[in-house]
Amino acid sequence: MHRRLFPAGIALLSLLALAGCRTLPADDADRASAGPPAAEDWPARALASAQQARRQAGARAAPHWLRCAQYAYRAAASGQVPLDDITALSNHCTDAWLAQMLQTTPAWRAGPLTLSRGTVQVEFRDLSPYFNPPLTLVRAADVSAQLYGGTRHVTDGWGIPLAAITPRCTHQPLCELQPPEGVFRPATAWIEWDGEPASPPRLVVGNPLRSAHVMVGTRTLALAADTSAFYAHGAGSSSLKRLGIWGLLGGDEVGRRAGLYLLEDYDPDKRPIVMLHGLGSSPLAWARLSNDIWADPALRRHFQVWHVVYQTNAPLLVTRRRVQAYLDAAWATLDPEQDDPAREGMVLIGHSMGGVLSRLLCVESGDVLWSAAFAVPPGQLPGNAADVAIIDTTFRFAPYPGVSRAIFLAAPHLGSPSADRWYGRLMRSLVGRRTPEIQSLQRVAREHPQAVREEVRETYQQARLNSIATLQTAQPVRRAGEHLMPAAHIPYHTIAGRLPGRVPEGDGVVPLASAIIPGAASTRVVASGHDLYQSEAAIAEVLRILREDLAAQD
Repeated sequence: MHRRLFPAGIALLSLLALAGCRTLPADDADRASAGPPAAEDWPARALASAQQARRQAGARAAPHWLRCAQYAYRAAASGQVPLDDITALSNHCTDAWLAQMLQTTPAWRAGPLTLSRGTVQVEFRDLSPYFNPPLTLVRAADVSAQLYGGTRHVTDGWGIPLAAITPRCTHQPLCELQPPEGVFRPATAWIEWDGEPASPPRLVVGNPLRSAHVMVGTRTLALAADTSAFYAHGAGSSSLKRLGIWGLLGGDEVGRRAGLYLLEDYDPDKRPIVMLHGLGSSPLAWARLSNDIWADPALRRHFQVWHVVYQTNAPLLVTRRRVQAYLDAAWATLDPEQDDPAREGMVLIGHSMGGVLSRLLCVESGDVLWSAAFAVPPGQLPGNAADVAIIDTTFRFAPYPGVSRAIFLAAPHLGSPSADRWYGRLMRSLVGRRTPEIQSLQRVAREHPQAVREEVRETYQQARLNSIATLQTAQPVRRAGEHLMPAAHIPYHTIAGRLPGRVPEGDGVVPLASAIIPGAASTRVVASGHDLYQSEAAIAEVLRILREDLAAQD
């Protein structure tokens, strides 16, 4: 849906009729001396101001647009004007005024804002406590929806949807959970005025997701909202797309950014959806899915979206250990008492390698992976104590606490033939290996070779181990791990892509035989390449699963 703009024809005529074609004061002085007019005069005054604004150019029109919005607010509060018409007029005038003001006011704070002709009182209402003022405000209509393939989710109503942005804070642990690009949230702006000539109008910037309605007189009006623009604007300034491939090659910048990030204010009662991107990718891959979740009131009410950034050069088990650490750190900051309902009911969604990581976060490894790599039992591995501790937590783990469901998209659970082909071999030689966990494994393998199984000994001794190597179909530890399925209390779902004419059958990167695993609560194959996160059918399937999950909770 899209916001309806000021109607130039029918609504204008209907408002003129309601105004009774009354004689209007000619200028501001007359308005001030006349005092508050009768309720039936407000629509006519609003229209007269809009007409004056249209006769002006640029900034000279702004005062007239502001007066139009003031009078339209009083008209709506009177209850004597059709709501659709006065909403359209108010929004049109407010939008035109904001379009001028946002060009000249780059930073917004609560309090009085001095204009060339008078003052506006700026009020922030129910905005994110994560904001670090001043705010940058951008009209949602000015933000491209290209990130979502052109899909924009807008709800009609009172006010002008905005994207509100501030730099992230720096003075507390919570700041580390905010994206480096800043804090960006949806907002809606409108003008209020008490009708007294001496009183300044009030620009209210509110949170339409926290307070979806506003009282205008005795009327309760739904606020307009755009749930797409805020993330699209924030992501537009992100370097993540470029850095994704560097994260595969071992670039340090992704390592500095690695972690878990909140895309909305933490709610202790909402279940986290944790999204894990794939090889050489970034959380921007989840833009379309996130956009559709935020647009669904029921999903938005019960879930909160978390994105994970990680270097994709490290071996699978190393990355699993790191993602667990990111989750642990987030919970230590958000819920140090460990009693928030949000801790239960976590949903993991992973694409490609992120899907395999999601599965590994759901399993009880026992000694399966350890036994595929080492010739001695756990607890008897010789070597430096710190190295042995890292190795132990890398190869032995339990399901992550609180995970209640997992969704795997195009995940190579049985490996990928691409890792064995010539370009896979080339990438294995290019992908970074400077991971500290592998250095621990290398030291133990060199100092105590008899403790490491022969099949992997040379690989470990030479540290020839990275993400692509661990996706090879014959890799011993990967082969052992493919039999590890999520714990019985965690239902899981597989979504796979299929392109015509591919041998083996699959999405061109991951065969169906690798993406589809037994025991899934549901399996869906869609016509798509490996970029399933872009597929409308795959996204619809994820939304279906989430909605059914909610229905099962009722």
